[in-house]
Amino acid sequence: MYQDFYGFTEKPFTITPNPDFIFLSRIHREAFAHLFYGIDSHAGFITLTGEVGTGKTTVLRTLLSQLDTEKYKSALIFNPCLSGVQLLAGICREFGVEADEKDTYGYLDALNMFLLEKHSEGSTVLLVVDEAQNLAPAVLEQIRMISNLETERDKLIQIILAGQPELNNLLNRHDLRQLNQRITVRCRLVPMGPEDTGNYIRHRLKVSGCRVPGLFTTKAVRQIHSYSKGVPRVINVLCEQALIMAWTMEETRITSPMIHRVVSESRYDAGDVGVLDSILGWLRSRKVR
Repeated sequence: MYQDFYGFTEKPFTITPNPDFIFLSRIHREAFAHLFYGIDSHAGFITLTGEVGTGKTTVLRTLLSQLDTEKYKSALIFNPCLSGVQLLAGICREFGVEADEKDTYGYLDALNMFLLEKHSEGSTVLLVVDEAQNLAPAVLEQIRMISNLETERDKLIQIILAGQPELNNLLNRHDLRQLNQRITVRCRLVPMGPEDTGNYIRHRLKVSGCRVPGLFTTKAVRQIHSYSKGVPRVINVLCEQALIMAWTMEETRITSPMIHRVVSESRYDAGDVGVLDSILGWLRSRKVR
């Protein structure tokens, strides 16, 4: 398609997380710093929240890739629609822990032995639960029980709960107040500002090998930020559609009117709802993180 026309080695604006295209805006860098501080200071519970498409998965992937595997032992749970026992089994499996008894007590006992061993070795154990807003309250309570595994002076496991803003509503339930009170570091991702939006677009074009200088005009970038509200995933969708449109017209510049046309057609296809709402709704329906 347009890749050869613009000299791309690969598509620059796919909506799937690609480590090669990682761009950390000021907001993402601040969130990353807070997460690392929470882990390194053994804060215990940490939350990372943000609307769909704001880059939670990008931050988590970057964090996990930067941790020294000799010092940190990490596990990622990305299918939270589990029972309490299934969650414990999944955590043990991720850490390579074998339980003699396949029940809550057996998994917790095996996990406790593993955590004590890693603590004696000077290792920090990290559990990351993504899409945590989908966890049942009973499962969240099970996670709180895991956090009870500690020594007299230190937490044996650091836990990051990452999810959409609904996670905060869930944690504010009266029956989860014990868990909510244990969260000592809270990070919130918000959309990017105009400057970071422009830098984000230019970064992805550069990584993809674009041979056309100034492919997106300054006014086009401003339009993209205005319509996307700075949400990275929405920026990707708009840029992808703009590239397809410009390619069909054999244009080497993507202009403000083109962005307006892309948005207008998206709005029409969505039944005249706002383009941001329609794209975010589509992303939610696909359960894209």
